[in-house]
Amino acid sequence: MTLARPEGRNGAGGPPAVRIAMWSGPRTVSTALMRAWENRADTAVADEPLYAYYLDRTGIEHPGRDEVIASMPADWRVVLAGLTAGPVPGGAAVYYQKHMTHHLLPEVDRAELAGLRHAFLIRDPRQLLASYARVRSEPSLADLGLEQQAEIFRAFGGPVLDSGDLLRSPRAALEALCGALGVAFDPAMLSWPAGPRPTDGVWAPYWYDGVRASTGFGPYAEPGEAALPPALAELAARCRPFYEELAAGRLTA
Repeated sequence: MTLARPEGRNGAGGPPAVRIAMWSGPRTVSTALMRAWENRADTAVADEPLYAYYLDRTGIEHPGRDEVIASMPADWRVVLAGLTAGPVPGGAAVYYQKHMTHHLLPEVDRAELAGLRHAFLIRDPRQLLASYARVRSEPSLADLGLEQQAEIFRAFGGPVLDSGDLLRSPRAALEALCGALGVAFDPAMLSWPAGPRPTDGVWAPYWYDGVRASTGFGPYAEPGEAALPPALAELAARCRPFYEELAAGRLTA
């Protein structure tokens, strides 16, 4: 991700790009959705641009931690200045930014997000936790990002997309999302070539095997009631009000 002084879309005072911040938690098909946007000819993407800041500030251990911190700026001010007002890679008309909401620590000035069009990708907390527990057995509320999602939604608004709706009917969901963001739908969003991308974060070898093998959104399987251990069931209950606040306004085809 290249960050430089604020300029127009093409780096020389051209027309402004549409800058989209998509806020999601883990296990929400967020990387597949990034693939869909990147497959548009008019779109550049940024993959979790606040990740280095989050790791550096919290000291948390993630796979490839040192690589991540070395790969991008770790100062949130520098990152957000580039995302909101800096040149867009390739002079693209649309700048799609895939954000994990738990990367948005309390010290980040939310006012600096005002230059973006915000959108939200959500998933039922019980389903999310049943999936996330296979990766990390003792997550916290902060790890899931739902509280931060609700906070950003209250401040800025924006369309809400449920990952189940996206998998159930990709075209209808993407048409609704594009319409809500003021961007024309492009059928190229429905499929993409398999393999890695230069824009993938350096953490991709640890996390992106599934999406690298994909060529589109996978078939939707109707989930049953997720069986959770008591601690995770309690956490799901704590997440529920934030999820329902967001889901109340989710996009429908």
